Amino acid sequence: MQRIYYYYAALIGFFGLFLLLMAWHTLLSPSNKLPTALLLLISAGPLLLPFKGLLNRDLKSCTWMSYLSLPYFAHGTAEAYVNQIERPYALLEVLFSLLLCFGAGLYVYKAEKA
Repeated sequence: MQRIYYYYAALIGFFGLFLLLMAWHTLLSPSNKLPTALLLLISAGPLLLPFKGLLNRDLKSCTWMSYLSLPYFAHGTAEAYVNQIERPYALLEVLFSLLLCFGAGLYVYKAEKA
C-alpha cells in the first residue's frame, strides 16, 4: 500500500475529529456549566498546533499529531463508558482519533523506510 493512503487516512481522522469536537460542544450537546469558547479552546485547540506541518507532510509534525491523538482516544473511551447519552459522539471520537493516530504513524513509518 502506498504511503499516500496513510496520509489521507490521517487527514480524514484529523478533519473528522476536529469537526466532531466543534459540533459536539456547540450544536450537539452544549454545556451549561462552562463557556463554549473555553471548551473549544481546551478540546480542539491542541489539534491546531501541528496542523500546518501535517498539511505540509512534515514527518515531525505527523509524528506529533499521532501522539496528540492518543488523549482524544482516552477521552472518547472514558466518555463512551460513562455517558450513555453521548456515547455515539464518543465512539466517533475514538474512531477518528485512531484513524489519525494510525494514519499519521504509518505515514511516518513508510516514509522513513523509503
